[in-house]
Amino acid sequence: MIEPSQLSDPAVRAFVAAVNAGDQGAFQALLTPDATMSDDGSDRDLAQWAEKEVFSSGGHMAVASESDGGRALVVDYRNDTWGEMRTAWRFDVTADDRISRFETGQA
Repeated sequence: MIEPSQLSDPAVRAFVAAVNAGDQGAFQALLTPDATMSDDGSDRDLAQWAEKEVFSSGGHMAVASESDGGRALVVDYRNDTWGEMRTAWRFDVTADDRISRFETGQA
């Protein structure tokens, strides 16, 4: 596993740290105002998804590998709703290190 502090991309590193800390404020601060996301190929309401899949269910990301300069991850993701699963994550990051879109799904 890769420690979050060792991830290559600063925005992705901060995203993983915010998820693992359950820090909604830090999570929101990383996103552009119009950020979007998808889960298993379907666009979702980002705020509702994050509340359900991350913050109210104790979401945690254990990063197995990274590629594409740290903007693509393979993660053992767990939460209280679904247990643990291997997932793939891809991030679009702006020039000012904010996340404009992320996509996740089973790996």
